[in-house]
Amino acid sequence: MNEDRSQWPSFTRLPPAVVARYEEATRNGQYDLNRSEQVWRDLQPTIKEQGYQLRPRYQPDWIPSWLGTNLDPMFCEDAIRPIVPHVIDANRTDGLVVSIKRVSKTSNEITIGQSLSSMDLLWNPLNHCVPILDVFADPIEQDTSYIVMPHLRPFDDPEFCFIGEIIDFVGQTLQGIFFIHSNRVAHRDCTGLNIMMDGAPLYPEGFHPIRMNYSTDGVFELKPLPRIDHPVRYYFIDFGLSTQFAPGDPPFVVGAKGRDQDVPELSCDVPYNAYKVDIFTLGNLYRKELFEKYYNLDFLVPLIEIMTQEDPNLRPSASVAMAAFRRIHSKLDNNMSNWRLRSRNESISERVFHGTVAVAKGGINSLIRFVGQ
Repeated sequence: MNEDRSQWPSFTRLPPAVVARYEEATRNGQYDLNRSEQVWRDLQPTIKEQGYQLRPRYQPDWIPSWLGTNLDPMFCEDAIRPIVPHVIDANRTDGLVVSIKRVSKTSNEITIGQSLSSMDLLWNPLNHCVPILDVFADPIEQDTSYIVMPHLRPFDDPEFCFIGEIIDFVGQTLQGIFFIHSNRVAHRDCTGLNIMMDGAPLYPEGFHPIRMNYSTDGVFELKPLPRIDHPVRYYFIDFGLSTQFAPGDPPFVVGAKGRDQDVPELSCDVPYNAYKVDIFTLGNLYRKELFEKYYNLDFLVPLIEIMTQEDPNLRPSASVAMAAFRRIHSKLDNNMSNWRLRSRNESISERVFHGTVAVAKGGINSLIRFVGQ
């Protein structure tokens, strides 16, 4: 966190009359911790004992840092609240930023997450399951535990910029679902919200855990490095709806929960193959979050079509889907990875602008590649 506030730009400052209003609002409780934040503050001693430090806002003796200054609270790190009530960020003693999540003590998220994070599986290159770094119990609520994971960011933040980044994403997620299934686990909710990435390669100086497009102090907007030159790793998270099958057991379940309600066979009464639900859900993600958002991704259509067949028996297994994508990838133009992604919502002026930038960076060949597609 940047402590030299004298170097902060003028837009972080307020005129005296506005300062007075903000200080009055602060004293009247406008910036007080809400109920879910108070729970984390009260848990702070336990979290510290486990080797993790919460941000200044959640320390027992916290006083808003903007009081007595002319700083706008918007640019003060300790005014930033968590987005999800049951998850909070923290720093491990070695500096690693982590996420701490409140879960039921009997949740599948603990048992399955720890199983897929075991030492004999953790270093498998096909393992794209978020590592469970630690688990500890709530000191008061006997049915509550906390899991600690690396702090990740959404898979599409920042947005994809090049076709090669899409290829990498699809390849990694197919590897990941193959690994999960090969360990007799069905995720059952592998939608976009449950696929995240390690953003460290894109932000070498770090980023704020909540205001993720800003510096660690929450003040300065950051420009990420391109994924095409700085590859990231993607992870499946949230195994709360997942099922782990005993060796030899068929992968059939019932239940209609899950964010992707397009899956045709979901039922609370009729058993269905949970692995084939994962295949549909992942294929549906490729269609909605990739193909329908960007041009020049027609090569994904055959994969999407087989993964989202209405009849689950016609959908491929994870291993077959992964092999199918390898064949598709092998037939693509070698230069295609470096083509700029063009949004289906992109205006003509935006297209010309991005093409001009491409020319400036790479000359006439880039003009052909970036604007001519």
